Amino acid sequence: MVETPGAVIVISSHVVRGSVGNRAAVFALETLGFPVWALPTVVLPWHPGHGRSTRILFAEEEFDRVIDDLIAAPWIGEVKAVLSGYFGHPGQPRAVARLVRALREKNPDLVYVCDPVMGDLGGLYIAQATAEAIRDDLIPLASLATPNRYELAWLSGAALETNAVIMEAAVALGPARMLVTSAVPMMAGGTGNLYLTGKLALLAEHRLIDNPPKGLGDLLAAVFLARLLSGVGEEKALQLATASVYEVLARTAKRGGDELALETDAASLSTPMAMVQLRRLIHPLQTVRR
Repeated sequence: MVETPGAVIVISSHVVRGSVGNRAAVFALETLGFPVWALPTVVLPWHPGHGRSTRILFAEEEFDRVIDDLIAAPWIGEVKAVLSGYFGHPGQPRAVARLVRALREKNPDLVYVCDPVMGDLGGLYIAQATAEAIRDDLIPLASLATPNRYELAWLSGAALETNAVIMEAAVALGPARMLVTSAVPMMAGGTGNLYLTGKLALLAEHRLIDNPPKGLGDLLAAVFLARLLSGVGEEKALQLATASVYEVLARTAKRGGDELALETDAASLSTPMAMVQLRRLIHPLQTVRR
């Protein structure tokens, strides 16, 4: 009997048009062979960057009841991982923390990926109370956190102008594994994803593409998680996930699209061909003590 891959619960925003939040993460995980339980935190016609639109936010008590249902679900044993992203109010991160703790009581090996979707170069774009709930309730539970550099700066309270400082902040924050996007590039005209564990410090770089569509962080977190769950080694998983996201981005830019067209570029998720420069960095915990 062939063993089916474990299911992933994905908890983030849902848009009617576009490929951000759950729309990006669910598609990527399913394309790579994983069953998904998808729970929206908010529903929007499109990403707010496209203009004003109606925002449907689930009441805190209703969201809590859905979390209760998931914890008690007869199929909960199928779940091997949880991935969270955008939240609409501070009660949601607290509810997801309760879900993760309950699932870990049944399966101590549960993988929890916290993508702290809260801000960018312009600062926070969610309420500070929600950002604080992510920091205080979810980051300590994360097997892997995937902030961009600006989110990590807010979480750590430090300016992150070099990769050495980024790594120090990642170590101090706590999760055993950290994937930081928008890291400081070493190649001219590039951008990078910095991956740090207790032993590894890796930088995966590719050419910078200006004015990218939204959803790249959601996509990267999902693809990287899928590769890890498939048993791919961390270095190879980083290379494949970075190549997939860069390839989708490059194809979208070539078409002049304002949204990622994942349905068109699904092959880039499963078999990316884009070249990625992978570098080993000096780990912040490898300093020699005299």
